[in-house]
Amino acid sequence: MSQKYYTVTWDQLHRDGRALAWKLLPLGPWSGIVAITRGGLIPAAIIARELDCRIIETVSVVTYEEQDRGEPRVTKPPTAAGSGAGWLIVDDLVDTGTTARVVRALLPDAHFATVYAKPAGQTMVDSYVTEVSQDTWILFPWDTEPQFTPPIAKARTGVR
Repeated sequence: MSQKYYTVTWDQLHRDGRALAWKLLPLGPWSGIVAITRGGLIPAAIIARELDCRIIETVSVVTYEEQDRGEPRVTKPPTAAGSGAGWLIVDDLVDTGTTARVVRALLPDAHFATVYAKPAGQTMVDSYVTEVSQDTWILFPWDTEPQFTPPIAKARTGVR
């Protein structure tokens, strides 16, 4: 199976983050937001602004080193959020659900929201905006730089 890539621009991330905030607004008010670092930091900031929420906590779970998965490790727990009751967890993406399972165990009473969701992890979150196929690697704007990309048809055949 070939790897597919989905590039998310800053503008698109902002629009998708606001769309998620619209879904979350009637479910609040929220005691605070727990951003999953690092990917959830920017979506959490967008959502915090849109929901007028000023209390932001973080949780750090290291699962990926570039594109290689490892065993998840909590390197910074979300101590201010207690069990998560009244709190909103925000991440950029749920992929296989590995990180989500770890964070859910830490904050069992929180509402979990991601901007993007892949099928294998969808059941781990309560809200998301966009579904992406499991075999697609999302290229977030903080991980990329603008450069030429060949048309899809040419990239598949190797013709330039």
